[in-house]
Amino acid sequence: MVGYLQDFWEQFNWMGLLSAVERLAGVLLCLTVHETCHGLAASALGDPTAKRMHRLSFNPLHHIDWLGLLAMLVCGFGWAKPVPVDMRYFKNPRAGMAVTALAGPASNFLLALLLMLGASLLSHLPAGMVGSFAVWLFSFLLQTAILSIGLGLFNLIPIPPLDGSKVLFSLLPENAYYALMRYERFGMLALLLMMWLDLGGSYLSDAIYRVYLWMAGLFF
Repeated sequence: MVGYLQDFWEQFNWMGLLSAVERLAGVLLCLTVHETCHGLAASALGDPTAKRMHRLSFNPLHHIDWLGLLAMLVCGFGWAKPVPVDMRYFKNPRAGMAVTALAGPASNFLLALLLMLGASLLSHLPAGMVGSFAVWLFSFLLQTAILSIGLGLFNLIPIPPLDGSKVLFSLLPENAYYALMRYERFGMLALLLMMWLDLGGSYLSDAIYRVYLWMAGLFF
């Protein structure tokens, strides 16, 4: 039994486990910031719904949809629990909804910039201060920045229920806007089909790479 445990310990893929934990931490951070900033934007525009439901929180447990989290980890495509928004509180409901929607992707781009700033500061440490933890943290910051950029760009796709659709719909006539919003739930089926068929994946990857290079150029 002792020999078996020793073999298991020596052969276990600890690097793979560490990589999975890093990805989980990065996904939780990106999704939590995204959803919290939706709620903060709505609250600033007069909607108290998210605050009443305790969604103005950077605690990931308040935002996790476990199936969506699993999909994000396995497939690179997932979701969190949407922050509840009652557009009737907004002075201009459609404009308020568009601003609230944009707050999520905008927060992801800002988060990516902050993560890259942190990585840049680490890269300028004196050689004598660079240990294994600093190297790991540098890699984690950059990988999470890529995740955050990807989440921000993905949500700008104008297909409901993604944030980009709410911005696009706000430009439509009022009757068309509310008609399309009623069919928002069917957009998820279209997204799942697109992911399954790998439609547009190369364009999204290219966009993520270009934004990443642009941001990296600001700090490195």
